[in-house]
Amino acid sequence: MGRIYLSVPHMGASEERYVRDAFASNWLSSVGPHLDAFEQAFAKRVGRPAVALASGTAAIHLGLRLLGVGPGDEVLVSDLTFVASVNPIRYLGATPVFVDSDPGTWMMSPELLAEALEDRAARGRLVRAVVVVHLYGQCADLEPILQTCRRHGVPVLEDAAEALGATYRGRPAGSFGDVAAFSFNGNKIVTTTGGGMLVASRPGWVEKARYWATQAREPGAAYQHVEMGHNYRLSNVLAAIGRGQLEVLDERVQQRRAVAARYREAFEELSGLTPMPEAAYGLHTHWLSCFLVDEDELGASRDDVLAALAADDIEARPLWKPMHLQPLYASCERYGGEVAADLFERGLCLPSSSSLPIADQRRIVEIVRRVGRRRAVAARGDAMPAAVVA
Repeated sequence: MGRIYLSVPHMGASEERYVRDAFASNWLSSVGPHLDAFEQAFAKRVGRPAVALASGTAAIHLGLRLLGVGPGDEVLVSDLTFVASVNPIRYLGATPVFVDSDPGTWMMSPELLAEALEDRAARGRLVRAVVVVHLYGQCADLEPILQTCRRHGVPVLEDAAEALGATYRGRPAGSFGDVAAFSFNGNKIVTTTGGGMLVASRPGWVEKARYWATQAREPGAAYQHVEMGHNYRLSNVLAAIGRGQLEVLDERVQQRRAVAARYREAFEELSGLTPMPEAAYGLHTHWLSCFLVDEDELGASRDDVLAALAADDIEARPLWKPMHLQPLYASCERYGGEVAADLFERGLCLPSSSSLPIADQRRIVEIVRRVGRRRAVAARGDAMPAAVVA
């Protein structure tokens, strides 16, 4: 039996053809027809102009720069997230302030965000921007978040690195904030092997980001520079992969959701294993299938489950470790933190690849069920339910 990974790339029919075309045409660097076509297709998908970049982190960095974040500023950001959501704040000399999660969604709490903005205002502390993170394929509850931010005149950056294909009240993730960032890392639902995309509400902002991403080189034959730039553009070759991947996004979303549904059904009668909440306000892609472990109910801890899976060469992970628990950011101010800390302590991410074979998922389920305390499964035995193996 081979190793089962958490989330692997899943190529479609077009990616290799587009890459071959890029090689045949010798458009290999950070300009070319596939780069243009990828940006156009992505902009059509999200409904906003887009610029393709070297990483999702680069997109967050340039997005914050577009919002005017600089030295001495404060930026409110989700506590439960990957460090790439926060590091670009420091790149710009600003200070992150963390906002805890809503236990009903695992995303930034709208209530705590409102409290944080009121508190900063009362103390004469201007918040320059809010970074709201969409986690594991689900959007945060954007309506109250955006209303609060508008009331305080604070712009919003959506970190949609994990949420391509998700929707909020019928609109795509990334189409609500002033700017948004996406990731095409190798483990994402759509990959270019490495890369990202920035979208913005203003076309001029996208063009400014494109300028900064190409070393802020001025027009003309001479290499002249009047602003600080970055080497952040995606290559035409990687954009060719992205074009093909974007064509099968809806299929990949359906496949990831099917993986999550099979897990939910297989664990339905296993006390102590609760799936990530699925908010009624939008479509959850289930980029990763996540669960909370109740050790008393399950008869095993989250770490017991991880260890059992690892012993069988299966990659699984905890949820993100909150930023306030990271040594790098331990001195930063925060609002709450207890919810994020509890989610991290008990949270489990299981293999979720859109190409995950049924036999591999059966293997994962059997191990989890064996480690835990089985309840009310005698009638169904140890096999997966019929719907799981269909």
